[in-house]
Amino acid sequence: MKLSKASELMEKVGIPGRDLYDLPKSGKTFPDGCHYRIEMSGVEGPKVLKALIDERHKRNVPVHRLISFCQGGTLFDKAELRDFAQMAAEEKMEVIAVPGPRNAWDMGRQFITPDGQRCGGLNHRGSDEVRKVLTDILSMYELGIRGFMLVDWGVLAMVKKLQEINEFPKDVAIKFSVWAGVSSACGARLAQEIGASSFNPISDLSLPQLASIRKVTDIPIDFYIWTFDSYGGANRIYDAPEVIKIYSPCYLKFEPAPTANYYSPFVADENHMDLMRKKVKWAEWVINHVKENEPDIKVSPQGASDLFVPKV
Repeated sequence: MKLSKASELMEKVGIPGRDLYDLPKSGKTFPDGCHYRIEMSGVEGPKVLKALIDERHKRNVPVHRLISFCQGGTLFDKAELRDFAQMAAEEKMEVIAVPGPRNAWDMGRQFITPDGQRCGGLNHRGSDEVRKVLTDILSMYELGIRGFMLVDWGVLAMVKKLQEINEFPKDVAIKFSVWAGVSSACGARLAQEIGASSFNPISDLSLPQLASIRKVTDIPIDFYIWTFDSYGGANRIYDAPEVIKIYSPCYLKFEPAPTANYYSPFVADENHMDLMRKKVKWAEWVINHVKENEPDIKVSPQGASDLFVPKV
């Protein structure tokens, strides 16, 4: 069969038959009319958040969303979680909490093998593991957190069904993780349909591939603008103006990689704090770079009204 026929079939169900090499502008924005926001990952606990806040004020840089407790919310006590929620609420930052445990804490060994990582390595193993994750989410919700990151397609669909029968909170952001492996328009549209309020595609997609994903989705897309070499080295800060034009509304995401051992519970807070200050500095550079090259592209101000900030 000709490739052109396959493209025709894809178009019939709303999927671009080719990646969009003409790089069309998104034409979509956040509710405030702005095109992009700043997301900081690896904000591990109150001390690290305090360092981020101090640096943000020092440089007058907006930070809209925090990806937090990447070690799993289970490893923080209630006082730490409450303090974190209070600080984020005062700064009007959305917190996306990462529930635990995940497969790295389970008894299975396939996840840690090179080939096993190709087999849905971060999907949750069995109903017992799903139960633990759901409990961790609802426990953090009770402490004021209003955003959560999911890694498993099945759990994402389950949460949507629970929301539909009023058995799971609806006043939350549900971010779908890069670990779910969204890498095409097909997967992106499915993520939106089964309940994601934003999603993080893999980090090394080309601009035409990004454009095809945006064509079929309306929710915000979370884009790795910088990450460690151990995670592919997606250091695309010079691409920011073009990415935003294609991808808006989007979050520009500054992220260390798990293999850098950054998320280990044994890494000192001071190491996290030092890296967080640097990431705020890099965010300032990106914002200035976008402003200089595409002055019509707007970053949301601090505290946009549609963010799911903690309730304290």
